[in-house]
Amino acid sequence: MSASAPLRPRMLVIGDVMTDVIVRPDGPLVVGSDRRAKIGLYPGGSGCNQAAWLAHFGIPVAFAGRVGRRDLAEQEQALRDAGVVPVLSADDERTTGMLIVLLSEGGERSFLTDRGANDGLSAEDLPFSMLNEIDLVHVSGYSLFTPGPREAVMAMMAVARARGITVTVDPASVGFLEEVGPSNFLGWTSDASIIFPNAEEAACLTGTRNAAEQIRFLTARYDLAVIKRGAEGAEAANLSVRLKAAAPKVEVADTTGAGDAFLAGFLAAHLAGKGVDVCLERGVKAGAEATTVFGGRPKHGNPLPRVWGEV
Repeated sequence: MSASAPLRPRMLVIGDVMTDVIVRPDGPLVVGSDRRAKIGLYPGGSGCNQAAWLAHFGIPVAFAGRVGRRDLAEQEQALRDAGVVPVLSADDERTTGMLIVLLSEGGERSFLTDRGANDGLSAEDLPFSMLNEIDLVHVSGYSLFTPGPREAVMAMMAVARARGITVTVDPASVGFLEEVGPSNFLGWTSDASIIFPNAEEAACLTGTRNAAEQIRFLTARYDLAVIKRGAEGAEAANLSVRLKAAAPKVEVADTTGAGDAFLAGFLAAHLAGKGVDVCLERGVKAGAEATTVFGGRPKHGNPLPRVWGEV
């Protein structure tokens, strides 16, 4: 192997490939009229972002997903630029997924989603042969909200678990969780050993906003539950231990990708053999770092096809 050859991936991330259109209005929207805004295009998709952050933290990682054919080469290169091994399939009928992110004051977000080619993901798109080499498979919950991709991804999760490979999952979207039903999602992810919901997703999955009850519910179903609580930090628990970590104080520019960075920081430490306390600490630090830049990926891995511009 040459010195420049990529390292063997230790992780495989399965998820969506998106182009993020991030809109920061200069004040409240004016219904039926204009509002100046800053608008930019960024490479996105929760799973892609997670893979980019994992590479940022030194983890050899591959990403599997599906894009529109005309974007295949560009999306592959964007992943390579972020240090990720791309395993992308091309869709001849659907275009690459697109997400409009509306930023409000303080960096909070609302989304409009066109999943595009992501809804065509099939078993043929997933690198089952890679399971002979990796230590962990992570699934972005977006891949489970549509029947076709769900069937393929659940098959991959089952094979990974049967081979003793750690499987992790993040629920990804409280809106889609409510749409498909939390009990269904819990069943679809029974092969996962670690779940990474945020506070709203945890409330949806468990039917309660009581943090202690959420932990009891989730740890009865997963080996480890890691709940991201935004500015309040995060907590992680199994049947015997419950740990918390406060979020560092930072100047928030955009919360896009903060949860993805948190997950990457946590799993990077996990793969390094660190204890849950260290994993949690590194996760909240990574999530805070992500809020200081625009877009969902590390700054050096965020090649922009267009820069921000006044509209």
